[in-house]
Amino acid sequence: MQLKGKKIAILVADQYQELEVWYPLLRFREEGAETLTVGAEAGKTYLSKRGYPVEADISVADARAADLDAVVIPGGWAPEALRQDERMVKLVQEMDRAGKPVAAICHGGWVLCSADIVRGRQATCYRAIKDDLIHAGARYADEEVVVDRNLITSRQPGDLPAFCREIARALSSHPEVQAARAAQNP
Repeated sequence: MQLKGKKIAILVADQYQELEVWYPLLRFREEGAETLTVGAEAGKTYLSKRGYPVEADISVADARAADLDAVVIPGGWAPEALRQDERMVKLVQEMDRAGKPVAAICHGGWVLCSADIVRGRQATCYRAIKDDLIHAGARYADEEVVVDRNLITSRQPGDLPAFCREIARALSSHPEVQAARAAQNP
């Protein structure tokens, strides 16, 4: 129960990539975190690329960065809708400004680009949006997981174990992790 007491938001919209929502959702719940799906509308069911449903626990209108410990942005085609919702982009910006973990996998990098939080930072993403990340000012690295301060990025579903491990590490209450985080975000 390493993440007991932590609150993690996973952004959802139609056409999400199944594993990139459900793997972190269940993994972090197993670790004791309160893991919430955040959509444009609370209670609405969003369908994955293959039609697998997920219901939004809360609306983005009710999601507050001050109440959250981390945000996860899954891929698939959902990020195209997420980045067009100014409330989603604002939540990601607020989480980043607060120095809280902002984690994006696959096409989730599109939301980071729209939030304008990758400029000058190292990041990775699915190869199809590599140029978008670079044009938004990121230093691209083709690695399974890249951590730059509070920004955690991965490329694809096969990278989920490393992606989730780094998110859990960032949320860890171990003193050495807290000290490193404080040094990075004075």
